[in-house]
Amino acid sequence: MNYRNLNPEEIASLKAQGNRAEDWSTIFVTDTFDTTCFYGNFFGGKIYFGAVTDDTVKDGDLVLPEGVSASTLRNCCVGDHCAIHNVKMLSGYTIGSNGLLFNIDEMTAKKGDDADYAWIEPMNENGGRRILPFNGMTIGDAYMWARFRGQNKLMERLEKLTRKELQSQKGSYANVGDNCVIKNTKLIHNVAVCSSSEDPSRIEECIALTDGVVGYGCKLEFGIIAQRFLLGEHVHLEYGLRLNDSVVGDNSTLARCEVGCSIIFPAHEQHHNNSFLIAALVMGQSNVAAGGTLGSNHNSRTADNEISAGRGFWPGLCVSLKHSSRFASYCLLAKADYPSELNITLPFALVNNNAAKNRLEVMPAYWWMYNMYAMDRNSRKFAARDKRKYKAQHVEFDNLAPDTAEEIIIGRDLLHIWAEEANREGRTDIEAHGMEKGKRKTVILKAGDGYKAYYDMLVYYAMKTLDPLFGDKLPDAALAEGERITRWVNIGGQLISENDMTALIADIENGTLDSWEAIHSRFDKLWEAYPAQKERHCYQVLCHLSQKRSLDAEEWNNYRAHYQRIQQYIADQKVISRKKDDSNEFRHATYWNDAEMNAVLG
Repeated sequence: MNYRNLNPEEIASLKAQGNRAEDWSTIFVTDTFDTTCFYGNFFGGKIYFGAVTDDTVKDGDLVLPEGVSASTLRNCCVGDHCAIHNVKMLSGYTIGSNGLLFNIDEMTAKKGDDADYAWIEPMNENGGRRILPFNGMTIGDAYMWARFRGQNKLMERLEKLTRKELQSQKGSYANVGDNCVIKNTKLIHNVAVCSSSEDPSRIEECIALTDGVVGYGCKLEFGIIAQRFLLGEHVHLEYGLRLNDSVVGDNSTLARCEVGCSIIFPAHEQHHNNSFLIAALVMGQSNVAAGGTLGSNHNSRTADNEISAGRGFWPGLCVSLKHSSRFASYCLLAKADYPSELNITLPFALVNNNAAKNRLEVMPAYWWMYNMYAMDRNSRKFAARDKRKYKAQHVEFDNLAPDTAEEIIIGRDLLHIWAEEANREGRTDIEAHGMEKGKRKTVILKAGDGYKAYYDMLVYYAMKTLDPLFGDKLPDAALAEGERITRWVNIGGQLISENDMTALIADIENGTLDSWEAIHSRFDKLWEAYPAQKERHCYQVLCHLSQKRSLDAEEWNNYRAHYQRIQQYIADQKVISRKKDDSNEFRHATYWNDAEMNAVLG
């Protein structure tokens, strides 16, 4: 902008309206400047004002005039057409255009050396995975930095690139984007707020926000406290949340709970009272029910334990877990106080602590066999609810993808091994090994059904991609070339082959990728290549099931026929699993008649 000093007439007008300044010569304005929009303020240091007119700024029913009143500003830059009223201290911030700041006790930011930027300590309470955030950091960036701690050269390079980025941003913690609404808030200190006219953010009725980055389209409201945090796009924090040292992925909601030292990938829901998530990695599309205490690390002498959960993690009501525990994708935990550390290696499983029989029970492929409606809905709803405008973080929302397909293949192998072992020993129960610390048994429920279901899930995963592409035409045998990619890295929601991840890290270490912009560009290119990789992987999964290098026409047609049967099964199971609710007589008990129930539930 083209700024100028105030002229004597403007200074006199401002003084007449109760405004004071340490030095009027350090107040800079544009030619579109209306002095009547300022009254009862104190200005200190250098202040820059964009266009100010006698128009208004609206937020719902709240309508405020442009300008500044009853506020103290020090070393600030205010964009065009902003309304700043009753802000007791606004210091060190650059406010974007069309912003609304109202009833704020203290909003301050320090500019200067790197010490002003607070490190976040996610995934582990001892600080051994700490990261230095910046405005523009994605969930995948944060996870890469926190995860690969054994690679010292990578850690040095990431910190160097980050400090370079922070220097170029020149105090990004002190920025608030366009069209942002901040009102009725006690304290904001060193918080960058990304906001735009297309994707505005809002902060209201918060208690304290310190040392954090707020992504585009976020809502923070109703009594939250957050310290040392990084939020993706369209994150919703509300109703008394306490958050510290955590990274929260896009399209997530946290409310009425405590979350600390965690990395949460996109599409996470945790909005019930008394839930507690500490020192954890949760890979998104997840839900923590009321009463969950996922943070008891008192089985160790130090705070060095963690929980790692794959996509679709769903601990039920009042689940209590011990660190360190690990869960495959889409694990559903029945209500229980789980007494020992767990390592659940079967995906889409139901886990139950059977205290009466003193054993752990795991049912593989539970979602596929008994809750198809929820499984199908979850796969669709996360994509449908994705309201992000910029989508800096790439996300695979489908619950059947290369990562879960490989988990299923491992699960089938384990079930086969355990079944053969039970047969040799003449046992009726099929027992698993290594899923729980301790001496009690882990029993696999419905192992045979689960084994068959896993097969159908793999066929459905592969054919859902391949059938629309090839139909009755035999897929190109070139898809069989090369070894199947068996190891995939979920990097903030984006799936990357282990080889691609290794190459990316090597290029960061050797300087080929010399900025975060270059790293993000590589992620973009890998995302563009992902559909072709997925197509090849799907074909090779079918080859694995057939135990052949490539498919012939007969096998392809058999898979197509089986795929049609599976589609019919899915359609039937969705109806059956949903119908359980409608046929439940207790569900009807609270309604006067069916007409009332239908009117309420649809």
